[in-house]
Amino acid sequence: MSADPGLFGPRSVTWRLHSDPVMWIAGVRALWLQALHPVAVRGVMINSSFQEDPWGRLMRTANFVGTLSYGTTEAAEAAGARVRGIHRLIGVDDPELLLWVHCAETDSYLSVARRSGIPLDDAGADRYVDEHRTSARLVGLDPATVPGSTAELAAYFDAVRPRLAAGPDARTVEDFLRRPPVKPVLVPAREVIWRRVTALAYDTLPPYAHALYGRPAPPPETVTHRLVATANLLRCVPARLRWRLPPRHILRAVDRLGPETRPDPYAYPAPYPLSEPASILEKPEKAQEIDGGGGTRWGSRD
Repeated sequence: MSADPGLFGPRSVTWRLHSDPVMWIAGVRALWLQALHPVAVRGVMINSSFQEDPWGRLMRTANFVGTLSYGTTEAAEAAGARVRGIHRLIGVDDPELLLWVHCAETDSYLSVARRSGIPLDDAGADRYVDEHRTSARLVGLDPATVPGSTAELAAYFDAVRPRLAAGPDARTVEDFLRRPPVKPVLVPAREVIWRRVTALAYDTLPPYAHALYGRPAPPPETVTHRLVATANLLRCVPARLRWRLPPRHILRAVDRLGPETRPDPYAYPAPYPLSEPASILEKPEKAQEIDGGGGTRWGSRD
């Protein structure tokens, strides 16, 4: 029996994009954006461990994304079931709020990836958005209600913008993102590394988000230049070394499926046919048992 490729697999856009280190900047951008929905961020502040254990929550989120992207189908479905259970338990399973979090993440991952120099045409971008209706299903959304293209994603943000604001909870998140609590020995690293990362992530936000936070960003071309330069620097670290850091989702996936499935963000068009988007939206029977938005240069391909 052939090895399980998981929910996305080597033929997906997700498999390619999520292996790039620029995704960490994209994840921070998503936090900046998500905090602008007053109802959604209020639920996070009241019902989650964000304030008591912000770093732990961030790492659990990263682990969840890694499991969905590169884990087996069973592991991904089980992770989704756990998240849905937690959402129900703490009362943050409102579809409107889940949709906002999902769209903010999808837009951030896609926007930062393309702007950092990863080659992806409009059709590939649409495919990526469509693939992530699977992620939406795993957190409790009906995929039919989730944007399936970049045009639909843009229309969603146009519709939701009147409800966004940088209220008190958004300012709390802002304070954390700009100066997160760390052990005294790590303060120099926070000042030298983290503040640059979070400032760059903020600068990549759309203009309306800058207006709400009241902190203008540099000109777009300046931001793009800095993002490409930063991404190239991160890409200088060999992929096999980066992927050895816990929780090692990519290495385990490649070991499971074979070295020819090694994700390459720069292989476009992909060296193998892309999967049909509809196939990854079908809910496996096992899931029922468990219940559960471009730079001109880029760096080393390792």
